[in-house]
Amino acid sequence: MPSRRDTKPLARTLLAEFGSIGALLGADPVTLSKVDGLSEGAVAAIKIAEASALRLLRSPIANRPVLSNWQALLDYLHADMAHRATERVRVLHLDTRNKLIRDELVSEGSIDQAAVHVREVVKRALELNSAAIILVHNHPSGDPKPSRADISLTRDIVDACRPLGLSVHDHIIIGNTGHASFKALGLI
Repeated sequence: MPSRRDTKPLARTLLAEFGSIGALLGADPVTLSKVDGLSEGAVAAIKIAEASALRLLRSPIANRPVLSNWQALLDYLHADMAHRATERVRVLHLDTRNKLIRDELVSEGSIDQAAVHVREVVKRALELNSAAIILVHNHPSGDPKPSRADISLTRDIVDACRPLGLSVHDHIIIGNTGHASFKALGLI
């Protein structure tokens, strides 16, 4: 029988290195593999744990109207995006009953920006027969406050969607300290 080693010191090292379980689970495999004592199998186990947690958090929003379970949506988005080192932009496509059709990653960028093209967002919504969309992106800095560029892009997307009968329900910015909703802020 192979001997077992005490993994508590490694667990403490990982939490100290990444700061939280969310940041640890959200770390990319290359970064994880640089931690001394963390095997390929352990890296794979961490990524499996992340995928399992996200699937579990997504299940309450998968077959119900998204707007009726807003907190579950925010929990899912926070778990998936709050601890990312790069900015990611997603579009949640909804049907006429506000059920999630598709959750798509539109762009992944650098630590402070990701390219989004209004035309591509609208085109994809039409391809999927979306009745409404929710824009989502993260701020790796942790501060979810909308930038001028965020506000301008959102207005451009809303303006492009309006004549097509496509609603933009919200634009949510996820930070590790919380979130910002354009709708709640009166920006949509």
